[in-house]
Amino acid sequence: MDMIDTLPSATDAARFDTANRLFLRLYQASNLLHKTGTKAVSHYGATTQQWAVLGALSRPAARDHGLTVKELLAFLMVSRQNLTAVLDRLETAGLVERTRIAGDGRLRHIRLTSQGVDTWRAMQDSIRTYYDTALADFPTEDVVQLFRLLDRLKTGLARIAGD
Repeated sequence: MDMIDTLPSATDAARFDTANRLFLRLYQASNLLHKTGTKAVSHYGATTQQWAVLGALSRPAARDHGLTVKELLAFLMVSRQNLTAVLDRLETAGLVERTRIAGDGRLRHIRLTSQGVDTWRAMQDSIRTYYDTALADFPTEDVVQLFRLLDRLKTGLARIAGD
């Protein structure tokens, strides 16, 4: 096989360059999301990670009984170590509680406390303003398309992770 045969085609090189730029943009957007998101909810003493956990626990599926750590890990796609630290801070702040599951003392459900529910409700105006400002240049159709595209990317990345 000649060396020429091993060189990427112009199409392959262009796709690689575009993919490289895309993943760099996602990295930059993720960093900005954490920086600006934390600023948006900082007056509630929250970070973007805490915002995500509170949001996950406020969903109808979790509202009454909470979620196990395993369910929360799967939903948020974070490591156990990262989630444990966030849960510890939220529990110390009185926003979440961990309750034992009847019949299995090892399993615990994590759910919002009444203070957590109140804090989540209070955060909604700031979150709505944050979303409105961040997406101001996007018509609703573009937001829906971006959501679908990112969902497809998430599926591809999950395939790599073996999830």
